[in-house]
Amino acid sequence: MPDRVLKLGIPAGSLQEATAALFSRAGYNIKFASRSYFPTVDDDEIECMLIRAQEMARYVENGILDAGITGRDWVMETNADVHEVCELVFSKVSRRPVRWVLCVPEDSPIRSVQDLQGKRIATEAVGLTTRYLAQHGVTADVEFSWGATEVKPPRLADAIVEVTETGSSLRANNLRILDEVLQSTTRLIANRTAYSDVWTRNKIDNIALMLQSCLQAEGKVGLMMNVHKDQLDDVIRILPALQTPTVSHLSDKTWVAVNTIVDENIVRKTIPQLKAAGAKGIVEYPISKIIE
Repeated sequence: MPDRVLKLGIPAGSLQEATAALFSRAGYNIKFASRSYFPTVDDDEIECMLIRAQEMARYVENGILDAGITGRDWVMETNADVHEVCELVFSKVSRRPVRWVLCVPEDSPIRSVQDLQGKRIATEAVGLTTRYLAQHGVTADVEFSWGATEVKPPRLADAIVEVTETGSSLRANNLRILDEVLQSTTRLIANRTAYSDVWTRNKIDNIALMLQSCLQAEGKVGLMMNVHKDQLDDVIRILPALQTPTVSHLSDKTWVAVNTIVDENIVRKTIPQLKAAGAKGIVEYPISKIIE
């Protein structure tokens, strides 16, 4: 058994599989067993526990967990005093931030936040909603929703504050977005006392480095090619490099090797341009991690 173990919270529910997939790409293989809240990971210095994202920040703040992954929205909702290690822009559907939005039925006469004075609002984020209303000088009855929040207006609530990525569920329930309350992305957070310990901080920072390197590499590919020196300037002008293309001399002093990283979505246009400019032996290869 190792001398030290990092207690790491993995978000249960909608983010669980996306989190495990990201860790896998980073080199940490997390396996879930049915009916167990303690996934295994192929690093004997990490002990994982499945915790709902809504509760993660509180358990990290209290030191039950050394670190955990949750949304910035839930850190704000619980007012947890934790150290934010890094932002991890990923979610269950897309790589866009999730949005907490204020919604009313399509045919509702409510047109502004001020129209909610004295009204009933259902939401899972009571704290966020209450603070948002206070910022607008509005007092309303904010009720905690245990789920199926979209179906509550107009019979059970005049409005809701709900999280969305695409808005499809809101549209399906004939809801109209009145305002955006908050945008949120996933964060790796740490207990402040635990993070002050050198071993723990180093372990957490290494995990953060590897997770971020995978996200940084998303949508990127590598290109390498051989180029005659007389055509090098023309080729480099075509390349929208991440930084500066690497140019290496070959055994034939009149030729060089060029290596760079580009956005995958431009490759189909870039490669023909490179060939026309004189590049030879063009190779595209996948990028799994980028560490800057």
